[in-house]
Amino acid sequence: MVVDDEPDTVDLVSLVLEGEGYEIMPAYTGREALDMLSDAKPDLILLDIMMPGIDGWNVYQSIRKNEKTKDLPVVMLTAKAQSIDKMIGLHVVGVDGYLTKPFGRMELVDCVKAHLKERK
Repeated sequence: MVVDDEPDTVDLVSLVLEGEGYEIMPAYTGREALDMLSDAKPDLILLDIMMPGIDGWNVYQSIRKNEKTKDLPVVMLTAKAQSIDKMIGLHVVGVDGYLTKPFGRMELVDCVKAHLKERK
């Protein structure tokens, strides 16, 4: 699942990952992502932090509180590139990964492969 309020980012991530053989579930708001998660269980969630309405941190908290989704790997996909943001995300909040925009094609693919491999 790719969750980002910027359609261009969702399209780019989808294009790259579909080219690698992955099936993508796009969501453009935090609410849409949470609604989709009530019916589907993706293998990995790439989640933007800064979104209107329900931001990525609130989506992440909802995912972790839900028995059905609490074990899904979540990688924050964000423009918040300062080291303090990354440190908070990884070590304080406990997200599984942190990928900063702009990212390269191989950086994205390697990140997804690593987190899916860890899950198996």
